[in-house]
Amino acid sequence: MFEIIEYAPCYEDELMELIRQEGEDWRIYWEEPNAARYRKSFADSITYLALADGKVCGYSRSLADALFIYVCDLLVNEKYRGNGLGEKLMRCLQQAYPDRPVYVMSGNDAYYQKINCRKEGSIYLLK
Repeated sequence: MFEIIEYAPCYEDELMELIRQEGEDWRIYWEEPNAARYRKSFADSITYLALADGKVCGYSRSLADALFIYVCDLLVNEKYRGNGLGEKLMRCLQQAYPDRPVYVMSGNDAYYQKINCRKEGSIYLLK
C-alpha cells in the first residue's frame, strides 16, 4: 500500500538513508558538510514523501515563488519504481498549487517525457 504525505521531521533520518542508498550520484546530498544543510532544506522546501507500508520509499523536493513551482529533486527507491510513485509525487504539486505551472530541474529527460512533461529551455550553472 502506497501513500503520499507532506514531509514531517520524524521522517528525516529515513529520508536521508533513502538518499544514501542511491549511491554516488546523490553524494552531494548525503556527504558532509552538505548533509546538514540538505536536511534543513526538507522543511524549507515543498517536500512530499512516498510511503510503502509506512516506510519512506520516495520523495520530491520543490521550491516556489509567486509565479512558479520548481521541482529540484525527485527520487523513488529502485525497488518501488514502475508503480507511478514519481508521477504521483509530481501531481501533488499540481493539486496543491493549481494556479502555478510546475517546472522540473533535472537531467533525466526520458523519465519526464514518459510522464508527459514538455521540455522548455535548459538550466545552466553560473561559474
